[in-house]
Amino acid sequence: MRITKTIKFIIQFVTIGLAFAFVLLFMFPALRPDLNSQQNQNKKPVVEFRQSLPEPHANTGPISYADAVARAAPAVVNIYTRKVITETNRPSANDPIFRYFFGEKALRPHQRTVSSLGSGVIVSPQGYILTNNHVIAAADEIQVALQDGQTTQAQLVGADPETDLAVLKVNLKNLPAITLGNAKALRVGDVVLAIGNPFGVGQTVTSGIISATGRNMLGINTFENFIQTDAAINPGNSGGALITAHGELIGINTAIFSKSGGSQGIGFAIPMSLAKDVMTQIIEHGEVVRGWLGVVIQDLSPELAHSFGLKSSTGVILSNIMLNGPADKGGLSVGDIITMINKDRINDVKQALKLISKIKPGNEVHLRGIRQGKDFETTIKVGTRPHEGSQAE
Repeated sequence: MRITKTIKFIIQFVTIGLAFAFVLLFMFPALRPDLNSQQNQNKKPVVEFRQSLPEPHANTGPISYADAVARAAPAVVNIYTRKVITETNRPSANDPIFRYFFGEKALRPHQRTVSSLGSGVIVSPQGYILTNNHVIAAADEIQVALQDGQTTQAQLVGADPETDLAVLKVNLKNLPAITLGNAKALRVGDVVLAIGNPFGVGQTVTSGIISATGRNMLGINTFENFIQTDAAINPGNSGGALITAHGELIGINTAIFSKSGGSQGIGFAIPMSLAKDVMTQIIEHGEVVRGWLGVVIQDLSPELAHSFGLKSSTGVILSNIMLNGPADKGGLSVGDIITMINKDRINDVKQALKLISKIKPGNEVHLRGIRQGKDFETTIKVGTRPHEGSQAE
């Protein structure tokens, strides 16, 4: 009996201890042993990665761009120009010894012929060809050679030196006009092909990608909005085609950045969004008409802004005003700071020039700015921009 009571006491004591332990573990979870941590100590560390899922190669480019070239190349032409230069006085004509032997012949005007080459693109079945102005500038004779071997004289329809574009016309039938692409939809990294006549070796195709869009302030043209590409562009490519991988025209090859004269992977093309507008105006009106205020403007640098007591350098400052020009008649003054043109806030000279030039002459423009530390606004009737490269905007 005594042993039985002892066993019964032990069982009751153990039961009460287990119940008490259960209550403690339930009330205080932190006292529970971390079995997972003990197990993890015996495991090796695992590195997690985010791996992309296998996808079909939907964006893989074609193995060959021959189809694109076949569609576009027949519309790209070689342009050969000739101009006669008259030299009224040779450098050696003032040499007494030279004049002694050659007499008055040394003072006679001397003529010499200068030839140059470039490229162009047939953009209309009616025979209109788009090229660079510097390709045909001051030319007395312009000859066009097509890919199929035809050659013909071309007539200059008109040119716009401020964008370096020109339009020619040839009288041939069944011309292979190129398809125009949407330059606004371009993305950096898109494949492009340049077609032209580099160094006069004949029609040549080079490939690359779009390196950048909207390049400006390069000092090449007055109005700049270039496509930058690393497709090889060399002398003779000027005026040629920059096309997409589908053979659509997106730009006119214009210039290269090079210290050697050859391609260094930085070429510039005028986008068709700009070239098409210029070409249309030239064909319809014989010239490009742009708005003009008759002012010389410069960027408002932080130093200038500080000198005027301004907190921001946003805007442009009028450094000169043409007498009797639209700005002069509208009451603007030298030193006025223009911060807004219509509803657009102005950041630099290029933006201001672009906005003003787009306004049709005869229409009014609303200007807002700062004059002698105080806000002002005015409305001015826009004039017509001169064609002879005036420095005034």
